[in-house]
Amino acid sequence: MACDLWLVPLVDVLCHSPDNPFAEEIAIYDKALGDAGLPAVPVYAYMPGLTGDVAPVAGFDYDALHFLRRAYLLQLSGLAVTPVDELGGDYEQLLEMFEPAAQQSHLVWHYDHAGAYVPVDFPSPLTNDELLEGGGPLGSAHGLLRELEFVAPSIGIDPANPPAAPAPPVAPTSLEEPAGPIPYDDSPFARERHVWLGLHAAVTRSLAQGSMIIFS
Repeated sequence: MACDLWLVPLVDVLCHSPDNPFAEEIAIYDKALGDAGLPAVPVYAYMPGLTGDVAPVAGFDYDALHFLRRAYLLQLSGLAVTPVDELGGDYEQLLEMFEPAAQQSHLVWHYDHAGAYVPVDFPSPLTNDELLEGGGPLGSAHGLLRELEFVAPSIGIDPANPPAAPAPPVAPTSLEEPAGPIPYDDSPFARERHVWLGLHAAVTRSLAQGSMIIFS
């Protein structure tokens, strides 16, 4: 199944518009952040080159996202990061064995079909009843970037000089659609690397531009 990542610029022309389609979600995020003693979702003044346009930034399939999460849990737990052809029971065992660590992870503890990452730095994903009824735990773009940099070497990526990111989807994809083909990569971690590059492109742009990342 396909998974798209979109960037939502946190710019006043969108966020302060009465027609802002994300107003309800941002209000829920603000409450969760405030309850944790954190600043609200930042909103930036308009500047040339930054609009309120929402645009796709990456696409991959759900299984591949779980492949990368598996690699992260293995690396975090000091176990060998080995390639696999399909998700098996070992991933479920990892989630059970290392559940406390997984719940602290912005990469792992996040709905893979909804939810958001915001450009606010906090140590672990935020949860409350309103978040869990909607998009799931709220992640930090800063935290996600740290975790991507941590897992990168185990799948053959230099986080200081990563390969070019794949092109974003040309059109939105639905849950029922298969994900598009990944570019050729002879690494045994090709699927994990493809997801890593998409997430990395999203998070670096999120932090550079002041955007929210949403799953679709």
